[in-house]
Amino acid sequence: MIKNGRKIRERILALLASPDYRPLDKSELARALGRKSGVRMGLNQVVRELERSGEIARIRKNRYVLPAEADLVTGTLSIHQAGYGFLITEKPGEPDIFVAAENTGTAMHGDRVVARISRDQPYARTKGRREGRVIRILERAHDTIVGTLQESRNFYYVVPDDPRIVHDVYVRPVKDRRSQIAATVGDKVVVRLEPWESRHVNPEGDIIEILGPASAPGVDMLSIIRKYHLPTEFPEDVIDRANRISETVDARKLEGREDLRKKFVVTIDPDDARDFDDAIHVEKIDNGGWRLGVHIADVAAYVEPGSALDREARRRGNSVYLPDRVIPMLPERLSNGVCSLNPGVDRLTHSVFIQFDKSGIAKSARFEKSVIRSAHRLTYKQAYAILNSSPRDQLSEQLHVAWELASLLRRKRFEHGSLDLDFPEVKVRLDETGKPVHLERIDNDESHQLIEECMLAANEAVARELKKRGVPTIYRVHENPDPEKLAEYREFVLSFNYKVGDLTHRGELQRLLASTRGKPEEQALKIGLLKSLKRARYAPQPLGHYGLAKPNYLHFTSPIRRYADLVVHRALAERNGKHQSRIDMGQIASIAEHISTTERTAADAEIEAVKMKKLEFFQRQLDEHNPQVFRAAIVDVRNYGLVVELPDALITGLVHVSSLTDDFYLFEAAQRRLIGRRSRKRFSVGDEVHVFVVRVDQFKRQVDFAIASETPTKAGRSKAQPRAARSSDRNRRRG
Repeated sequence: MIKNGRKIRERILALLASPDYRPLDKSELARALGRKSGVRMGLNQVVRELERSGEIARIRKNRYVLPAEADLVTGTLSIHQAGYGFLITEKPGEPDIFVAAENTGTAMHGDRVVARISRDQPYARTKGRREGRVIRILERAHDTIVGTLQESRNFYYVVPDDPRIVHDVYVRPVKDRRSQIAATVGDKVVVRLEPWESRHVNPEGDIIEILGPASAPGVDMLSIIRKYHLPTEFPEDVIDRANRISETVDARKLEGREDLRKKFVVTIDPDDARDFDDAIHVEKIDNGGWRLGVHIADVAAYVEPGSALDREARRRGNSVYLPDRVIPMLPERLSNGVCSLNPGVDRLTHSVFIQFDKSGIAKSARFEKSVIRSAHRLTYKQAYAILNSSPRDQLSEQLHVAWELASLLRRKRFEHGSLDLDFPEVKVRLDETGKPVHLERIDNDESHQLIEECMLAANEAVARELKKRGVPTIYRVHENPDPEKLAEYREFVLSFNYKVGDLTHRGELQRLLASTRGKPEEQALKIGLLKSLKRARYAPQPLGHYGLAKPNYLHFTSPIRRYADLVVHRALAERNGKHQSRIDMGQIASIAEHISTTERTAADAEIEAVKMKKLEFFQRQLDEHNPQVFRAAIVDVRNYGLVVELPDALITGLVHVSSLTDDFYLFEAAQRRLIGRRSRKRFSVGDEVHVFVVRVDQFKRQVDFAIASETPTKAGRSKAQPRAARSSDRNRRRG
């Protein structure tokens, strides 16, 4: 049957590609192919599959053509909250296609669609980019949406949480079908969408789950979980299998492993880390070089290929970290238990030993199954304090030796072209009810860099080894950017009055990043660059990593939270090609595509959850009439106000010109500044100001601020804070 289907597929594609082909429907296709008994049914199935894969396209009167012949393109629609979108094509290397709001039809964000190219549209003419119109939806991204129930005079409707879904959804029964509990206005609900055929009427659906009042504790995070379809429970067979695993290391599992329990091994992780999957030890050797040992939790020793645990881990793809919880890839018995490298207990590991000469060049690498007993569990804060004091014991001496190696590796990495795209992070600290009470900025200091360089070295060493062996595995790839995107980004950079050359040259990009370091616009310019680069993904071939400037790279160091690393561990365990891989290239490609998708979903959910908690933090300040004063940098000036960024909160907002009540301000476009008509006070890009929150728009995810300081200063220049700011700081210290 499969062979017959392949033959029909080849014949259909050949027919549609023939020079004298005219568009045919299914019946006509069958006749043209010389229909025989039983072939028709197979033909229908093959045609459906070809259409779903985008290899053929259906046009008017249900006739079929090759997409390119009819200016048709298949891809995923990414919609902006303003209504327009971009079609991300499925052919590698092809640029995105702009889709105006009126041309999206009934397609929603994330849908897989067919679009017809319109080369004479306004956007195409002005931007030099192709423009299209959605003509068919091949696959809905989701059949449910999450939103807030509202009521008009005649009907109920749900306002979607996702601003990229621009239509409200009409709902009829306002009760959860399962519980039969009635929903009330203001509740967060999950709605199953009905088929939506016309853009001229709103979509409709049924409420299938009531999450609770939008303001109730935990409902905000639950709505994120439902919106991104994140799993909250493990299937029973997965829990049963996990529960049968011993909480301690069985002595029989130590056979054939290198015993490292007497080595001084340490872990360094965030304060709130719940699982520890990497440990290190670094030694100085006689020739002035170093021996680095990176020891990674041997999850593969407990999760067998094809088992219930493995299937669920593959389905999830990765763990998801929300402000109030972790949605783990593996059950807690493994992720926080026997796989976690807790101090003072035996743990199974997969170790990479790399010998570096005094110049930081890797001279050899060895890979072994091992057992360790971690001597210390350090937080980044503790490690940073040790690195900033003199060595006084075995722990501090080893950390200083490790930093000596890591700092050299880091310097060499940037010399070889690696891009500094690190961002600080803001942790939203919650109280016991899940309310945000504090924003804590986490910088990428030496303690983070130490671990980062050790993990990069291990990942690269494993990638080189598996490539040399020819063992199929999953690589982490970051392909070269499109020159057109970098040219657009260059125009953006020039608007900030930076002198910059051809950004397709890596050295020019590095110089730009170095020149922005510590400047108010650094964050905006880095984010702009990231948007211009391709997104890192997983692939079955070692295509190189542009951002790290590494030709061979993969993920090996986090198998507790990433399925890609588990696949790599299994591949590495195949000694010198003596055993055939249990997984072929087709499976590898399928897994790589799937976990690239789950990774993007997790990242989007994590970013949105943090943003939501930040907005709640500012809203609470408004509700309590006690807004905190923040330092802010002006990153852009428009005729309607100042775009400011709060470095201690990593959030961008607007100071509307109407809130500048001390004078009438004029906009000087050429200098990108506002200037007071009477006072001649100036607000320019790069100025540092102090602001407090005046408005929060939860739906649009926007915050408005007002100026608290009396006069702007250039960022980095010390200046006494105004009374409002000093008072706020006293209150903050007291609290």
